[in-house]
Amino acid sequence: MAQKVTKEELLAKAKKPAQDAMKLHAFYRGKMQTVPKCQVRDFNDFAIYYTPGVAEPCRAIKADESKFHEFTNRGNTVAVVSDCTRVLGLGDIGPRAGYPVMEGKCLLFKYLGGVDAVPICLGTKDPDEIIQAALWLQPSFAGINLEDISNPKCFYILDELRKRAEIPVWHDDQQGTATVMLTGLMNALKIVGKKIGNVRVVLNGSGAANVACARLLFAYGAKPESTIVLDSKGILHSRRKDIEDRKEEYTDKWRFCENTNAEGRAGGLTEALKDADILISYSKSGPGVITSEQIKSMAKDAICFTCANPIPEIWPWEAKEAGARIVATGRSDFPNQVNNSVGFPAIFRGVLDVEAKTITDEMCIVAAESLAKYAEEQGISEEYIAPTMGQSEAFIREAVEVGMEAQKEGLARIKISREELRKKSEAMINNSKATHDALVKAGCIAPAVTD
Repeated sequence: MAQKVTKEELLAKAKKPAQDAMKLHAFYRGKMQTVPKCQVRDFNDFAIYYTPGVAEPCRAIKADESKFHEFTNRGNTVAVVSDCTRVLGLGDIGPRAGYPVMEGKCLLFKYLGGVDAVPICLGTKDPDEIIQAALWLQPSFAGINLEDISNPKCFYILDELRKRAEIPVWHDDQQGTATVMLTGLMNALKIVGKKIGNVRVVLNGSGAANVACARLLFAYGAKPESTIVLDSKGILHSRRKDIEDRKEEYTDKWRFCENTNAEGRAGGLTEALKDADILISYSKSGPGVITSEQIKSMAKDAICFTCANPIPEIWPWEAKEAGARIVATGRSDFPNQVNNSVGFPAIFRGVLDVEAKTITDEMCIVAAESLAKYAEEQGISEEYIAPTMGQSEAFIREAVEVGMEAQKEGLARIKISREELRKKSEAMINNSKATHDALVKAGCIAPAVTD
């Protein structure tokens, strides 16, 4: 019989990633580098890849810009753009302190999705300047991933760029978070035997994550009238004068005030959670933000997604002891990680492979359904509701479904069959891992040592 893990051991395990991060970030001096993708047979090849030979593909692109991706790597390159005003659970820490996060994002893009990504941390907080900077980057990138930009300007920036940009622009804290949340929720509902249209949902937090979560939940069948949303001051309802007075600035919050919470509940999280079936929390880093007593007031077979970074609002074992049947967090060191890492790399892989013009909510739902189906095929349980980062096949399937949906919606510049799309996505994803392994084997990447 397996020995029961103590709370002290669980806490020690939870602290270990932070301790190791300090050692390995210093050891490697970062996580990303540039490596060639062409063979240099001898120094004469530089006359081909640079001057004078490079002039010929330049002329070809000038004459016909459709050849741009044929002759360059731009079609597989994404910019991770941030002003670092809302980094993880750390807040406004500035572009230098936020750089390790953006570099880590690029590592996930490459290793999990075969996507080349570059961290772009901007020295401005002005939303219009951020928009202009992203537009100026378009010639060099096939997509833009907005990251860790504070609320409410993140909504304005995304909306404007989706209107004005010629390439897909995605805000991972919105669309990515919502996609993976929906993945886990689809399977959690199957396990507890509840239907999305019949449940009471509480969204704790009304920032970028939960605004997008609400949008996808409602599109998937959740009832706004059976949903309660909270901000830092409490439950949103039509009597919240503080929001009504600033509704032009807080458009989404006021929309929640008008369209959710049909009962008109007021108060805080304690009042909101009474008899709730589902808690989706993206609020302050814990622990202790949510209490065991609050979880105890929820309905039977409650589902709790407590996803604050770097520490969930309540430790998962405390939520389970309080009666929650299924608990998920954003951390890979606990069961049921509902983390964006299983979403954005493959979604962008599918988008780039068909040269899609944008990323729609329908693509996000298709991605969530693909991931949920894969997990179900592996055998879902109370501690496995979504694929993990180690399950490459889930990423390949997800990329294919997104690429096919983009074509179905008429948003793809390339028409490609499901079979050919799978070959393309699979090759890119597998090649990325093989390149990493070859560099480690050759000693070009030193073994990671933390002890």
